[in-house]
Amino acid sequence: MSTFKVPVEVVTIEPHPNADALEIANIQGFQAIVRKGQFQTGQLIAYIPEAAIVPDDLLESMGLKGALHGPGKNRVKAIRLRGIVSQGLVYPVREGWVEGQDVAEELGITKWEPRPDVPDDGEPRPRREKPLAKAYANTFSVGSSRTIRYDIENYRAHAKRGILADGELVTYTEKIHGSWVCFALLPKGMAHAEYGDFIVTSKGIAKSGQALKPDIEGGRGNWYWRAAREFDIEAKMREIWGRSCGFPVFLMGEVFGEGVQDLTYGTPLTFRAFDIYAGNPNPEAPESERGRFVSDVVLDVLVSDLGLARVPVLYRGPFSVESMREYTRGTETVSGKGAHIREGIVVRPVNERTHPVVGRVIFKSVSEDYLLRKGGTEYQ
Repeated sequence: MSTFKVPVEVVTIEPHPNADALEIANIQGFQAIVRKGQFQTGQLIAYIPEAAIVPDDLLESMGLKGALHGPGKNRVKAIRLRGIVSQGLVYPVREGWVEGQDVAEELGITKWEPRPDVPDDGEPRPRREKPLAKAYANTFSVGSSRTIRYDIENYRAHAKRGILADGELVTYTEKIHGSWVCFALLPKGMAHAEYGDFIVTSKGIAKSGQALKPDIEGGRGNWYWRAAREFDIEAKMREIWGRSCGFPVFLMGEVFGEGVQDLTYGTPLTFRAFDIYAGNPNPEAPESERGRFVSDVVLDVLVSDLGLARVPVLYRGPFSVESMREYTRGTETVSGKGAHIREGIVVRPVNERTHPVVGRVIFKSVSEDYLLRKGGTEYQ
């Protein structure tokens, strides 16, 4: 699962091919553009990654106050400088820092999170931001054992570890620019007193153990409950796992299409599955014993048995960095019509496994075109 860090790492400096006054800093698979002579190969630096929110005093010391992205002009986002992509900021080390140390807290840097998106109708979203209070107005607490915290690390963050070896059998699926949704079928002992044993939640609110109340009376419903109803998710899950399953089952996927994000894929509201997690019926169980994700092949079978569609499988075969990059840059989208740029891909081993450092082995690889696109929306 994804963790946010500002790591102290060794930097490698290369010439910028299009600018005499700039250089390229390479930091464990990522790159950032820096002033020429500012850093030297082999030097320790702190890497401030994309999606970081940087405090104003730190930006001022770097000469970047008011120069970044977001309403506060303090969010790190990928940009292109003289034809080369820059994916973060490089900060000089302070006395006492050592390689591998996470200095995010010391620098006051936090991760930017897209606001929870809980639309209360089915209409396309207005451009004006909706207050968080309204976003949470139609939620209720179910507790962390009845929801899933789900995020995926960028492959580049762990490229040096060699977690995916050349030749390992993997699956590449398209990363769709929609909104994460989870449908949970709970055993009797975990059912909510008021809302029962079928739970619908979104990524932003699941992190705080919240779920979405069923449709507002008389309304078309939010995206997530609309998808649940239009694709008959509850009935299909009960058909596979029984009226009252002996363990919690979490079906995760992407809801996308008209009105969901800025990339609509030329389709009405649509759902595609990408993961299933079978949980532990004991809500007091430690996190390490909460359950497991099903393997790639089992996921194919279960999604088919549910009568649903999986996110597009673009490739299944031996892993290589070259093939991962090729599919990341691809232009075909889920619509099959090339309606939009490809956000990227998700890479997972065919045989589900974990790693002692990163936990579950699953990575995303995001295309430069997507990172650099102008405007756009980022809702959870």
